[in-house]
Amino acid sequence: MTKWPELAREIADTVLFPVADSVDADGEIPSSHFDALAADGFYGIAALGEGGPSSEELVEVLETLCGGCLATTFTWMQHHGVVGALAASTNTSLREQYWDGLVSGTIRGGVAYAGAIPRPPLLWAKRVNDGYVLDGIAPFVTGWGIVDVLLVSARDEFDNSIVHSVVPVGEAPGLTIEELPLIAARGSNTVRIVFDAFEIPDTDVCAVVSDEQFQSTQLPGLWLNGAMAMGITRRAVTELADLGVDADAFEEQAARARADLDAALRGGGDMSAARARASELAIRASAALVTATGSRALVGSNTPERLMREATFTLVAAGRPEIKTALVERLSGY
Repeated sequence: MTKWPELAREIADTVLFPVADSVDADGEIPSSHFDALAADGFYGIAALGEGGPSSEELVEVLETLCGGCLATTFTWMQHHGVVGALAASTNTSLREQYWDGLVSGTIRGGVAYAGAIPRPPLLWAKRVNDGYVLDGIAPFVTGWGIVDVLLVSARDEFDNSIVHSVVPVGEAPGLTIEELPLIAARGSNTVRIVFDAFEIPDTDVCAVVSDEQFQSTQLPGLWLNGAMAMGITRRAVTELADLGVDADAFEEQAARARADLDAALRGGGDMSAARARASELAIRASAALVTATGSRALVGSNTPERLMREATFTLVAAGRPEIKTALVERLSGY
């Protein structure tokens, strides 16, 4: 066991969770949350390779932090998409421009994948001299005003390849920003971005990959995002135990849900079904906590009602149509 799970528990219990309800109510994440993650090296874990956490430790870190403050962790999780993209990029000047700052956390990143994933895509890239022009929508972009750079993915209208670029965050010609009033994790500053002839020079392009290559990267992301629901379940179980409620059944179900997620990553199961099971469990564990808490849970800005909304958030956030179908079937009792 390395230091990472222990460090995550310390940050979750002493920095994140004590103010999670007020962060949710205010809709603003203190910069000190991100500073704490950076100080302990969490912005660079995706760059550590064999020196970083194992896969088991990584999901423990993510679940622990999500159970501390979903808004903070959901925002921070996006950063590693930028790190991973630049680690694999042949654009050495772009990597050198941002790498040290991304690893240390002095530069913080976000991602805009969702425009390239649907069929047909929502965000198109058109090749022009010395770069690309983007038109369309990135429907769900987290961290606007918090992060410094954004990994933008768009589908080439000519050959169906995926164009990944790293661009500075801020007002620019060809961008329209629309704030999304989320039911949970509002402090994540999640927005919808409309691109209208937005220019990307070749110097900002980190990779152009085939659709097959792009699809091959999606399974690990779906696995990692399952940690949101698992983290909420973890916190609900802890809170139930603090109320004197026997939560052993939920702990056993959580262990099985985690095993399903891990098996699906290895090719031994269905990731959509595993994600659906994790989110359904988060809903039930949070509902049990609301019930056990009683009427106090009906008053805003308390942990049980926040976890209930966050569990609902995981039903859709970072999802896919197949996950939605599996969830509807589970919730329908099929």
